[in-house]
Amino acid sequence: MKNFTLSIILFFVFFTQSFSHTDHYKSLNSLEYELFRNNKLIGYHNYKFEENNEILKVESIIKFKIRKMGVDLYKYDASSKEKYKNNQLVEFSSKTIQNKKIKKTEINYDKKKNKLIITGSENNITSPKEHPVGTWWNHEIIQAKAQISAISGRIIEQKVTFVGKEKLNLYGKTYNALRFNFASSDESLPDKKKLNTDIWYDEKTNLWLKAAFDKTGYWEYRLKDYN
Repeated sequence: MKNFTLSIILFFVFFTQSFSHTDHYKSLNSLEYELFRNNKLIGYHNYKFEENNEILKVESIIKFKIRKMGVDLYKYDASSKEKYKNNQLVEFSSKTIQNKKIKKTEINYDKKKNKLIITGSENNITSPKEHPVGTWWNHEIIQAKAQISAISGRIIEQKVTFVGKEKLNLYGKTYNALRFNFASSDESLPDKKKLNTDIWYDEKTNLWLKAAFDKTGYWEYRLKDYN
């Protein structure tokens, strides 16, 4: 037990010191995921990365729908834009359409206050600049005490558990993956707002490989391609 605990501590020390900046993603052009519900393909989630003059821009699009007997029961369409300078999030915006309900969130870094200013459909608040947006591609999220919802802008306090190393097979490729569980720290939250998601990152490249959670069905994001 002592050896296991020590290995976890050493792992996090190594991970934090070696891979703690968005600079690590500047060589990326795109990430493409397929989204499954109860093992049925229902949509996709794609990212585009652009680096110019030390500014990293990340754009994403998510589209999926749940159908039954040829009828659309639920449609989801979302897009977001992120901008980082010197490894700091400076701008974020998102628009989410859930059936006919629209949610928008904007985040801006206030240099004088040294805080993130969040303006959302549900919140108008400030956040410590270290809190990342919960878009999962940035592995830095495993070190954060809280994440910001990309949909509503609310702050989600979290506890992150390193589950272990796994072999992950996706679309004919085998990855040495590191699996983490993200859970809400606040147990008083209603179940529909609680975070309980497993995330897999590649051990060498830190690419987000997979996400899985159980909420009105079993959902998975699977990395299909990247360059």
